[in-house]
Amino acid sequence: MDRKDVVIIGAGPSGIATAIQLRRYHIEPTVLEKEEIGGLLRNAFLVENYPGFPDGIKGSELAGLFREQLENAGVKVRLEKVQRLEYERGAFLLETSRGTITSAIVVIATGTQPRMISSLAISAEVRDRVFYDILPILGIADKKIAIIGAGDAAFDYALSLSSKNEIIILNRSERPGCIPLLGERCLKSANISCLQNVNVRQIDWESDKLLLTCVRGDGRNFERISADYLVVAVGRDPCLDFLGGELERKMKALVEANKLHMVGDVHNGMYRQTAICVGDGVRTAMSIHRHIGSGNA
Repeated sequence: MDRKDVVIIGAGPSGIATAIQLRRYHIEPTVLEKEEIGGLLRNAFLVENYPGFPDGIKGSELAGLFREQLENAGVKVRLEKVQRLEYERGAFLLETSRGTITSAIVVIATGTQPRMISSLAISAEVRDRVFYDILPILGIADKKIAIIGAGDAAFDYALSLSSKNEIIILNRSERPGCIPLLGERCLKSANISCLQNVNVRQIDWESDKLLLTCVRGDGRNFERISADYLVVAVGRDPCLDFLGGELERKMKALVEANKLHMVGDVHNGMYRQTAICVGDGVRTAMSIHRHIGSGNA
């Protein structure tokens, strides 16, 4: 069995910051990532509130710099998904897609996962045209893309995709829920339109296009919208579906004992910002170093 001192689950900004700071203390963490280094940061159109970039920086570019710094620190990321995390006989047990790992300390930096729309009927033939983030379709052009959502993510996605595509935002409420700056930029774009108070009830396939059956807020006026792709951005929930029952019961005690750490978006609620994630990671690494130095690990 593979035995480690510190395992970090997730290689987004918080996991990366934790790993880099730990290496500065000569602590070698094992970083596990199920997809790609950078997390949701890779989706971001423009990051403008991260210090050091006065003109802002595209999320994909910042993620690339994070990855480069991680490599320079000598941290290797293992691309494997944690399927179950449990706590047994005084140690963490991680069952992954490639085997089993035990660790004295675990940092959960898994971020969030998209919230599904349970009331939306999606026929089987169109499921490969419906997405919950935009990474798979960032390179497409000359398409019409509908986005369901009213928050920062929906409007940020619209801006990312609008340079080469026609975008229509379908807002289920009466007004946007994004920060004013994003709303203003979308309004200025000739390629972005927004419909308010619209609910998508059904998605079908007709003439090589998605056909979205929508209903207005009063429930009486129906409308059909054609699109090539649909992006759903109606919120995100903490990604913790891999937690075992015994660990969940002991979670509070393990956190208080500095053996289990939750960093970044996975526990920050609405405060999902790269700068906050990085600060969380650095602070967590400092706490781990102090804990190990005290001989309690």
